[in-house]
Amino acid sequence: MKILTVAIPCYNSESYMEKCIKSLLPAGEDIEILIVDDGSFKDNTAGLADSYAEKYPGIIRAIHQENGGHGEAVNTGIRNASGVYFKVIDSDDWADTKALKKIVNTLKELEASGTPVDMLLANFIYDKVGAKHKKVMHFRHVFPTDQVFEWSAMKHMKETQYILMHNIFYRREMLLECGMVLPKHTFYVDNIFAFQPFPYVKKLYYMDVNFYHYFIGREDQSVNEKIMIGRIDQQIKVNKIMIDIMAQQDFEGKDKHLKKYMYIYLDKIMTVTSALLLVSGTPENLEKKKEVWAYLKKTDKKLWRHLRFTVLGIGLNLPGWLGRKTSVLGYKAAQKFVGFN
Repeated sequence: MKILTVAIPCYNSESYMEKCIKSLLPAGEDIEILIVDDGSFKDNTAGLADSYAEKYPGIIRAIHQENGGHGEAVNTGIRNASGVYFKVIDSDDWADTKALKKIVNTLKELEASGTPVDMLLANFIYDKVGAKHKKVMHFRHVFPTDQVFEWSAMKHMKETQYILMHNIFYRREMLLECGMVLPKHTFYVDNIFAFQPFPYVKKLYYMDVNFYHYFIGREDQSVNEKIMIGRIDQQIKVNKIMIDIMAQQDFEGKDKHLKKYMYIYLDKIMTVTSALLLVSGTPENLEKKKEVWAYLKKTDKKLWRHLRFTVLGIGLNLPGWLGRKTSVLGYKAAQKFVGFN
């Protein structure tokens, strides 16, 4: 059995997917690479996937499906994975090969010693085109390094820190247990991926290695601000799903650090959704912003109070045009500081 399955969702990715695939191949027979062709039709993504599967039959499998969106490609990866652990790498991103080998060896050691974990975390890099300094998202002051731990060992996480799909390795059995199924034809589902399974995560491991290169710079990229505003209904959909997950979650017996982090992350998603709607500034989108907060209040009033009266919640709901302008300026400053979009 493979120690790790890496799923690569691909949609018309011919021009950049090879860099991603080649960054994984040096890990050899220890990993399984699933190239999930999500109904590509504009280029030779499907043919390229098949050629790699033919060349590396013990490592790569090509899976072709009707277009279902990024989330369905991830679902397909989980369903077809044979590895003990599961990782997603988007086709325009890539892995640091040295870091990957270290992670694979660590996962093998954890299994051999009878101390498996539910989630392993590493660092990721905002590989933004034109940026002189590539921001590294690390957690060396948040989590113990190179040891198995529980949520109770978590220290203070800054507002600029968060766990994303990029740096998560899940134990596949745990993923199946949590029952997560990402929605079809919906962007931004990576936020659900880095949220819904967390209450099922009991044992964690953090490696302070720069593993994932998160590329930012294509004009058609889903995290491009203009693209996000154009797809704001999908962002809102994901936001509401996360509200539902949080409202339905029973934290009885769970560590307080887990609950606190999930509150913080949902707060950040509410911030992104609200800020994008404010940046758009159209009457229709300003109404949608009110509706999102109303949905939160209707779904879970206690959760609404918790998020509405944080610094972010207050800042995003300042009254009048001057309040909206102040909120947008704050968002732009955070955007520049953190380096997203």
